[in-house]
Amino acid sequence: MDLGLTEREIDGVPVVVVAGEVDLTTAPRLREALVRHVTAARPSVVADLGAVQFLDSTGLGVLVAVLKRCRTFGGGLHLVVTQPRVRQVFEVTGLTTVLPLHADAGAAAVAAATNWPEAGNGVG
Repeated sequence: MDLGLTEREIDGVPVVVVAGEVDLTTAPRLREALVRHVTAARPSVVADLGAVQFLDSTGLGVLVAVLKRCRTFGGGLHLVVTQPRVRQVFEVTGLTTVLPLHADAGAAAVAAATNWPEAGNGVG
């Protein structure tokens, strides 16, 4: 299965909707799609993984790298994870302690907006 990427905004917060499989061959496209939205003016981004069927260690590495980039600007990466199998990957690896998981894109966008420096709640 291939990787589908759709980009939109919710209340000014960039949201990248991801569908399919995130693996060694597709992870670079995901990284590119997320990183292009991370700037000093908008340091947080949402990755909606609700339609992701498979996520391997390369995909996890991309998400951690994007999180680090967000944090350099005082923001964060917020994830929408609804598939139990994908959620389990984050739980087993312990990444739920550093990557916030949300049930829907609206909740993730609200949380992401609170990470923006102008909101007074930057992530260090």
